[in-house]
Amino acid sequence: MRVRNFSQLTNIAIRGSTLASKFLLIFFLARFLEPSELGVYGLFAATIGYSLYLLGFDFYTYTTRELLKCDRSQWGGLLKDQGALTLVLYAVFLPLLGLVFLKGLLPLHVAGWFFSLLVLEHLTQELGRLLVAVSDQLYASLVLFLRSGLWAVLATVLMFLEPNVRTLNMVLGAWTLGSAMALLLGIFRLKRMRLSGWSKKVDWIWIVKGLKVAIALLVATLAIRGVFTLDRYWVQHLVGLDVLGAYVLFMGICSALMSFLDAGVFAFIYPGLISAYQKQDAAGFRQGVRKLLIQTIGLSAGFAVVALITIGPLLAWLDKPLYSDQLVLFPWLLLATVLYSVGMIPHFALYAQGRDRPIIYSHIASLLVFVLATWIFSHFWVQLAVSMGLCASFLSILCWKSWSYFRLTAAQYRIFQS
Repeated sequence: MRVRNFSQLTNIAIRGSTLASKFLLIFFLARFLEPSELGVYGLFAATIGYSLYLLGFDFYTYTTRELLKCDRSQWGGLLKDQGALTLVLYAVFLPLLGLVFLKGLLPLHVAGWFFSLLVLEHLTQELGRLLVAVSDQLYASLVLFLRSGLWAVLATVLMFLEPNVRTLNMVLGAWTLGSAMALLLGIFRLKRMRLSGWSKKVDWIWIVKGLKVAIALLVATLAIRGVFTLDRYWVQHLVGLDVLGAYVLFMGICSALMSFLDAGVFAFIYPGLISAYQKQDAAGFRQGVRKLLIQTIGLSAGFAVVALITIGPLLAWLDKPLYSDQLVLFPWLLLATVLYSVGMIPHFALYAQGRDRPIIYSHIASLLVFVLATWIFSHFWVQLAVSMGLCASFLSILCWKSWSYFRLTAAQYRIFQS
């Protein structure tokens, strides 16, 4: 038990350092770059994040459950199958993503960074997910630190010391270097696992079977990630690139909550939920969901209080009136993030049971709710329309998943029983 607690604390410390690094970066970008440049960075990062799902097809959701079901001697074969699918997806989608630049959604001068980072981010993301699934949390955190933390520290220090490097290209170059280092570490750890089964022929029948499961989840993921990508483009359309810079800053602060939860709560609890359900351990499943509920709500409430107290002094330090003028956005974005975080409680409880349909339907509905709500709000509150649309969208997800959890979960697996 002591070893496990030490491992969790170490994992939280590493991911906390990653979070602090990203947090530091977004503030220094806000201080040293023009708001319009920060807006471009936000669009770039959001487009990268969305494109990752096209390269992975969320196939890991199927692979993870299959890995946990079978013997370790078969894992190499399953990962080889996933790798074969990845090569096919690269061949299809990488050329199509060139339309992002041909249509002018992103400036052409960042195209090289875009495709380099897209491949690096995808490979490191999949390796990180594998390490989480096999409960190798420490290395998963180290990969994440290289991918998202260390380079941010280096970029921040360089911008602080040398005014001449305060450019978007320098930031993207540092990001690329960090992702490359994370990839090398992930490959090293994968080799040290000494998995067998790599000589097995690619099982395209298994891949097609997995795609039938993963594509349904992919539709749901694309819908929810569509909300997190469309919001930035919609803000730019409604109020311009400068205000988008403020939106990216505030959303960067709020998204720190999800990083904390991923590091200290979700990464430790959800593999156990899957295992407990597979073993028909109802008591273990209930205990896992109860821990998920208490820790998620506790962290969310604490984060919200600290964020509301500290946002004023942080904006004063930035000394850019534009950000202070847009402060009204922050409480709405914070509320949206808390709603999204709490919605992950029934999400993981459903996912562990293989109850994918409510997840899929709620995510698709959330995109529709976001578009409709934002369109309506934009007629009355242009500045707040997108933020209020996010709140409506994530509230709909929370309600749908919670209702589905109590409706579909057998009585012995529910934490609240009549």
